[in-house]
Amino acid sequence: MHKLALFAVFAVIQLGTTGAADPRIGSWTLISAQSFLDPPNKLSISSQHGAVHVVISGETHLDFTAKLDGHDASVPGNPAFNQVELRRISKHEVEVKQKKDGAVVATIRDKLTKDANELTSTTSQESHRDKITVWMRTGGKRSANDLFTGEWTEDLSKTRLRQGMPLKIEAEGNGVRFSGDFSYFARFDGKEYDLKNSRNDTVTLQLVDAHTVDAIYRRDDQITQRDRWIVSADGTRMTLTTAGTLESGQHIKETLVFQKL
Repeated sequence: MHKLALFAVFAVIQLGTTGAADPRIGSWTLISAQSFLDPPNKLSISSQHGAVHVVISGETHLDFTAKLDGHDASVPGNPAFNQVELRRISKHEVEVKQKKDGAVVATIRDKLTKDANELTSTTSQESHRDKITVWMRTGGKRSANDLFTGEWTEDLSKTRLRQGMPLKIEAEGNGVRFSGDFSYFARFDGKEYDLKNSRNDTVTLQLVDAHTVDAIYRRDDQITQRDRWIVSADGTRMTLTTAGTLESGQHIKETLVFQKL
């Protein structure tokens, strides 16, 4: 493939990292606990004005709002701790520090499985054995925006074009923001969005199903390229099929395979 065409392919999916979004957002049901919680317990984590609203209901009840910025937030009506500090430490992990008047009384490490459907919480306290709870997702599954987020690397054993270029994707609101040699923000609504520093003028993104997105590029109101992204069920592999026409009139068609880092 001509180098310009290859850059056009990568323009579809080069972006920044997932930022500070909380990977635990959704609703959860407790499926396993080490006796210090009495099932059934429900956990709800929702986005609220740049923060997360956390509600635990059942035998144990908590209700607070905090940001993942490492700063203390108030937890009203709870005798065990009255402050909480949230910090995202990886793509699938969040650290929660429970504090009483500024002093840490417990540290919780929340970790999601790769498919984001199971959450394991490990609670550590001084002079106590770690306590583990496991939650199953019951709602608020990852949106279409999030399927493609993260860092990807080309699987050279499955791709004819051995470029080895890393790919990054960032979810933003109900769309995605791309950056690199080309950049743009677009929603999955079939509308045209402007491209920056690209041989094409606009792109449209359309959700085909939960794991598939079609991208259409236009130049001078003419369709110049069609791409289809397909993410595997476990979210670890992405196949990109692209077909288009170069400014020289040459037709290109390629399939590239990527693995999530």
